[in-house]
Amino acid sequence: MKLSTVRYLMKLVSFHNEHLWPPQIKEMLLKTCTVTPDFITEAEEKALLDEIEPHMKRLRYEKSHWDDAIHLYREREQRKWRPENEVVLQRIRDKSFKKGDAHLSYIHILDLHEDGVIKPHIDSVRYCGDVISGVSLLSNSVLRLRHKDDKEKLFVDMYLPRRSLYRMGEFGRYEFYHEILGKKESFFNGEVVPRERRISVICRDLPHSFVEAQEKIRMTQATNNAADPQS
Repeated sequence: MKLSTVRYLMKLVSFHNEHLWPPQIKEMLLKTCTVTPDFITEAEEKALLDEIEPHMKRLRYEKSHWDDAIHLYREREQRKWRPENEVVLQRIRDKSFKKGDAHLSYIHILDLHEDGVIKPHIDSVRYCGDVISGVSLLSNSVLRLRHKDDKEKLFVDMYLPRRSLYRMGEFGRYEFYHEILGKKESFFNGEVVPRERRISVICRDLPHSFVEAQEKIRMTQATNNAADPQS
């Protein structure tokens, strides 16, 4: 990667109390949590919204999530997409997952109200595996990551421009709480980041428990087939 590119991408990341960060933790976070600006075009954003909006309009904004992690949101899952949008989703997968990784076939769509917030949380391992990756539509925003063992000192802000791709994986996904700052707290490096309604289109890999269960089934079937040559 060119030095100029690295410098540009670092402008999207702002460490608080940087002198307190252990170098290894900082390095591992930057390797596993990334932002890719302009990942989709304006035309691709419009195509996604054209497919998403009719379904979202039927839903009301909820004030609280089952784990109290989100305020003023609506969400749904979608498996089948228009061909032009499936191309974009595959591009997200290719960028975010290792080759051969099993991922959820349903795409998570999260619509956050202009006055909504995503509170600090770590996503449950029941619903996804090592990687959470999504495209931000309609609004710029600030993603804040807080180390689970030192939340008040070790935290970092990542600027998510509209149409960018964010990826939280492995070390960053499990060791850090993540949140989307609300309108009143939406600052990056001292500058206001206006928060409007935001839709994120999120791809996730399969939970470890599901992958392990599938592997056990395959091994059982292979054992049974070996024991019964006529099967």
